[in-house]
Parts: sequence; C-alpha cells; structure tokens
Amino acid sequence: MSVMEGKTAISLDNVSLVLAGPHGPVNILQKISLDVKPGETLSIVGASGSGKTSLMMVLAGVEKSSAGRIIVAGEDISDYSEDQLAAFRQKHVGIVFQNFHLIPTMTAAENVALGLEFAGEDNALERAAEALAALGLAERADHYPSQLSGGEQQRVALARATVTRPSILLADEPTGNLDSETGQKIIELLFGLQREHGTTLVLITHDKALAVKASRQLVMQDGTLHEAHRHSHG
Repeated sequence: MSVMEGKTAISLDNVSLVLAGPHGPVNILQKISLDVKPGETLSIVGASGSGKTSLMMVLAGVEKSSAGRIIVAGEDISDYSEDQLAAFRQKHVGIVFQNFHLIPTMTAAENVALGLEFAGEDNALERAAEALAALGLAERADHYPSQLSGGEQQRVALARATVTRPSILLADEPTGNLDSETGQKIIELLFGLQREHGTTLVLITHDKALAVKASRQLVMQDGTLHEAHRHSHG
C-alpha cells in the first residue's frame, strides 16, 4: 500500500508569493487554495506571467512561499530549510522542464542516473538504462545531449524525472520546444508513465488540446487559480 493512499497528494491553503519588483512588491500568487488527490491528473493553463511556473516552483519547494501552508506527499514543506527541501524533492517529486535542463557533459544514462546516485542507489546506471529503454532510447544511452534531437532530449528528461518513482510529477510546458508530432509522443509517454505508476501529475501548459487530457483543468489568472468550466464527457 502506498504511503499516499487515503491522503491528499497536494494541499495548498491560502498560499501567497510576493517578490520584490523594481517599483515595489509584486503579488505573484494570491491566496491559492487547492487539493489534489493521489493519482489525479491536473492541468493549469494561463497567459505568460499569470504565475503558473511560480506555482509549480512553490509546489516543488524550489521557491519559498510568502504565506500559507503547503503540504505535498504528506509532508508540510512550508517551513522546510533548503536541505530539507532538497531531500523532499529527491524522495517525492519529479520535474520535467520545457528546456530539458540536461547536463551537456554527461551522457543520457548519466543524466538519468544522477538522482538515483544522490539517493545512494547502487545500481543507478543500470536502472537509468532500463528507464531509457522503456522510453525507446536504449540505443541512445551513451549519447550526449548535443547528439540528441529535441524529442529525444525530452524523453531523457522524462526518464530522469520518473526513474526515482516520485509520487508527484510536475511538468512545465513539456512540449513547448517540440514540433506538434514529437510533442504528441511526449504527452502519450507522460500520461502512460503516470498511469503505470499511479503518479499525481500536474501539467502546466499553454496548449488547450493538451490541457483537456488531464482529469481536471484549472486556469491561472493574475496570480489566482480557478477551476476551468468543463463539458461532461458523459
């Protein structure tokens, strides 16, 4: 039985983020409350600058909120130190970025193995190779990012985000730098991995067609979060 069973995967209570701007404080997130169930798929759409990525960074413990409570994977991370947040991410959260964020001097397998090595796993490279093979990249394990296409790099990033079996997967515009056909393949892989592992998926996207694939859609507007109006699929 997973530790997440019967719990909320993500719970935000009146979370605000205020950052210093050139003309005084800027309200990036305003009193956001949200509950996400384990295994739920959630998409967040909104214009550039609406606060979507900032919300994801707060969820991942990369950005500290200014107010409110943040409970993710059963842990209240609101007051965690940097070290506690790093340990929390390593254990519970996988992140896929628009720009892949691969380390150029490491092979695909080494990039994927990194998180496992930090966690002290012995067979990190072996497990990384398996994760790459599962995403159709067995032949690419020893290639460097510069030798891979955009779609291949994003699949490496997906393998890296999921190889530690996180209970929460955050994806920020995962198809933003890809052509539509490659983007479609990445989405199928993303949702396939989510179903296979029962992961809670939070997807940030501009792409409406992608957003509706999630079981629940939210809209971010000027730092506030709203449920999207949706049609029943019967």
